[in-house]
Order: sequence, then C-alpha cells, then structure tokens
Amino acid sequence: MEEPGQVKHALMDLAAGAIAGAVSRTVTSPLDVIKIRFQVQLEPTSTWALVGSNLPTRSKYTGVLQATKDIFREEGLPGFWRGNVPALLMTVPHTAIQFTVLQKLKTIAAGSSKAEDQVHLSPYLSFVSGALAGCAATVGSYPFDLLRTILASQGEPKVYPNMRSALLDIFRTRGFRGLYAGLTPTLIEIVPYTGLQFGIYDTFKRWTVVWNHNRSSKTGLQSEDDSPLSFQLFLCGFAAGTCAKLFCHPLDVVKKRFQIEGLPRHPRYGARVEPSTYRNMFDALNRIPRLEGWSGLYKGIVPSTIKAAAVGAVTFFVFELTSPWFESTFS
Repeated sequence: MEEPGQVKHALMDLAAGAIAGAVSRTVTSPLDVIKIRFQVQLEPTSTWALVGSNLPTRSKYTGVLQATKDIFREEGLPGFWRGNVPALLMTVPHTAIQFTVLQKLKTIAAGSSKAEDQVHLSPYLSFVSGALAGCAATVGSYPFDLLRTILASQGEPKVYPNMRSALLDIFRTRGFRGLYAGLTPTLIEIVPYTGLQFGIYDTFKRWTVVWNHNRSSKTGLQSEDDSPLSFQLFLCGFAAGTCAKLFCHPLDVVKKRFQIEGLPRHPRYGARVEPSTYRNMFDALNRIPRLEGWSGLYKGIVPSTIKAAAVGAVTFFVFELTSPWFESTFS
C-alpha cells in the first residue's frame, strides 16, 4: 500500500507532465504537420531518388521552406495546427503517464523520490526507466496518435472534416484493431527513442551539475546548490531529443505508413498507401528504400529533428519548472 505522500507526489508528477506535454505539442505543431506530410508521401522528394524508382513524379513537398509556403498558401495559418486536437488529447495522457511511470521507476531504482538522489542514477537505469515509461504511455494514448496523423496528413480539400468522421471511417474500414495500426513499429521505436531521450537527458543533466560545481570552485564562489539553470535544462532536453530522433526516424516513417494504409487521400497530395502495401514492419523497411531510395526512410528528417529537439527541450523545461511549483504549493 502506497503512503499518501507517494500518491500525492505521483499526482503532481502526472499534472506537471500533462502540462509539459500540452505546451510542447502546441508550440511544435507546425513542425509536426510538415514532418507528417513528408512521411506519408510515396513519391521521392528529390530528383536523384527518381532514378530506378517505379514512381514517375516527384512528391508535392520537396523541401521544408517549400512545404511551409505551400501549406500557408493553400490552408492558411490554421493548417499548421491541423490535427492538434487529437494531438493534445494524445499528448496529455501520454506525457502524464510517461512522467508518472518514469518517476515511479526512478524512485524504485534510487530508493528515493528526491530529485537530488535520482540525478545520480546510472545511464543504464535511466535508459530502462525511460523505455518502460514510453511503452506504457504509448499504449495508453495510441488511438489519438493515429487520429492526429490522419488529420495532419490531409490538406485542402479535406478528406475528413473532423476527428469524429475519421474515427467512424476507421471503425468502418478497419474495425477496432484499426485504432492500433502501426503499434508494433511504434513500440519497437519507443524503446530506443524514449530510453535514449531520458538516458541522454539524465547524463547531460548530471554533467551539468558537475560542470556547475567545478565552475563555482574555480571562481571561488562556492554554492550549496549546483542544480542546472533553466537554460541549461533547456539545452539538455534539446540534445536528448535530437540524438534520440536521429537514431529512430526510419521506424517513425514506417509507423506513419501503417497508420494511413488504405485510407482515402486526395490525388493532389500523391498516391495513397493501398491496403496491405506492406506485409509487416520488416517488409516496409525493405520496400521503402527499394521504391523511394534510402532517403525514403528519412523523409521529414529535418522538421522531425527540429521538432524532436524542441519537444525535448520544451517538455523537460516546463516539467522541471512546474513540478517544483506543485511541490511547493501543495506540500
């Protein structure tokens, strides 16, 4: 049986994580929309990738700036927040579950719920804790992720006018299991992605504490608190998100393909992913580079990396600010 203090601490972590996720998702939505538009394109994004390809034309979006201009011209400013409602509905439970499970696992591993004790956890324990937390959060929020991808991938004219119509069409064409299309590559991706993100973040945070201590020692200005500053936490999150995304991006592309498989797509945005295009995740990892070039596995890598870095930075930054506030206010 958990003590009341532990339950209260878990609820505060949940609230802080939910706020951090909602803020980071809203701020980075334009990058997410651009990333998804690239990932769901079957056509090569560059002329050289057309060589040896069975697809005769280039994709609608060929560069980040060009995509930004086209989306703004055709859909206006709201186009960059397309799919943000299910994204928020996904992010709040996802981030809340993730941080709650993470803090619980780190508390078990460190034998303490205090941040100053948890900062000394080994990178291995941080990796495992982050990976397990990511898996739990992904399963709990996945249907919203699917809806976000579907709505963000469509331009004008819309195929689905709202989240409800998309949800009904998924049930009609795929059944309940359709809400979890692409879950396998997602879970395989989330283990290294979340594990690397939290492991790298904790490593950089620990290095920052040591750097602050050494710096204060050299200047002769001894400080009792060598905790990272807000800007340093932002940089730690930025580095963690960037490194994790660069490693895991191909699995994210595969996930997006399974999420939109068989669903309607307006012809102006290119060919749609037909039903059973890919037998499984490994078949997709083989077919995408064969038909679209190796760059096909890294479609959307630029906005994806910028977004991942920004999400990592904003999420950790907001969490580290709100978590102490909750503790000081409700303790």
